[in-house]
Amino acid sequence: MSGILSFSSIVLPDWCSTSRRGVRMAAARTTHAGLSLEAMAIKPPSHPTYDLKGIIKLALAEDAGNRGDVTCMATIPVDMEVEACFLAKEDGIIAGIALAEMVFQEVDPPLKVEWSRKDGEYVCKGLQFGKVYGRAHSIVVAERIALNFMQRMSGIATLTKAMADAAYPAYILETRKTAPGLRLVDKWAVLIGGGRNHRLGLFDMVLIKDNHISIAGGISNALRSVDQYLERGNLQMEVEVETRTLAEVKEVLQYASQMKTSLTRIMLDNMVIPLPNGDVDVSMLKEAVELINGKFETEASGNVTLKTVHKIGQTGVTYISSGALTHSVTALDISLKIDTELALEVGRRTKRA
Repeated sequence: MSGILSFSSIVLPDWCSTSRRGVRMAAARTTHAGLSLEAMAIKPPSHPTYDLKGIIKLALAEDAGNRGDVTCMATIPVDMEVEACFLAKEDGIIAGIALAEMVFQEVDPPLKVEWSRKDGEYVCKGLQFGKVYGRAHSIVVAERIALNFMQRMSGIATLTKAMADAAYPAYILETRKTAPGLRLVDKWAVLIGGGRNHRLGLFDMVLIKDNHISIAGGISNALRSVDQYLERGNLQMEVEVETRTLAEVKEVLQYASQMKTSLTRIMLDNMVIPLPNGDVDVSMLKEAVELINGKFETEASGNVTLKTVHKIGQTGVTYISSGALTHSVTALDISLKIDTELALEVGRRTKRA
């Protein structure tokens, strides 16, 4: 399927194959649950209204319902303390460590966490890369929510890293095709994986797409309306316009040569043509980039996969955007186990550790 990636196809560092069992937690960092933004290895994107703590509270509330964790209350003594270990069950890029700490902080602030990896670093199948200490009840209540965030974010970061490396010298971007309610979380994962963020929402960039162009009566009319709107409101922000043909690219360039415009980027949509043999023809995209000739940033969109992104990146385009980074994510398999030796034994039996 276009845009879907098996983690087994991603090339990881040589040291990832040296040990498939849990490793010692050398040079680990221990903190009380919860991280300040300043302490985060890679900070989340800045959004004017997004409430990250609110998302965590919502996730915990939908899990707890109106009774709380009845299994924990039935089986775990309220004052029992334990140590649980985070175990990677696949190779990949870890992401969501900072967010997991926020989950533990929300559930039980005295919990302590320890990590041997940071967001954005490689983990290998079988690696114990973190620990959490404290009340057993709190750890088990927080477990699934922390893992849900980490697994999704790590899947996004792993694919982003592979795409970003292959796209060089172009930069890889995600889109707004994110899970509802998880916009900031998904885009944060892209940053952790080495990508860059496209616009966060409808508010921080003007992006004139095909429907806007159709309603406005043409690409020049749409650009003119945007320029007038920004001038009236004394607004300064990036402006991008989508083009689908070389004729539209030429029309945009003609408009920009005759008018004062706020345009900063031209999207070159579906100018990568799939071929019957599975390859792609990028000649149209390359011609469009040459026409623009550095006057504006350029962004390739459409038919972007791990297999095609390197060829697209060699055309001279500035950015390559891929919705698959977030809309077709495959979660990275991670677990949190108290009896880690038994977990490793079961994992080896099922070839998952």
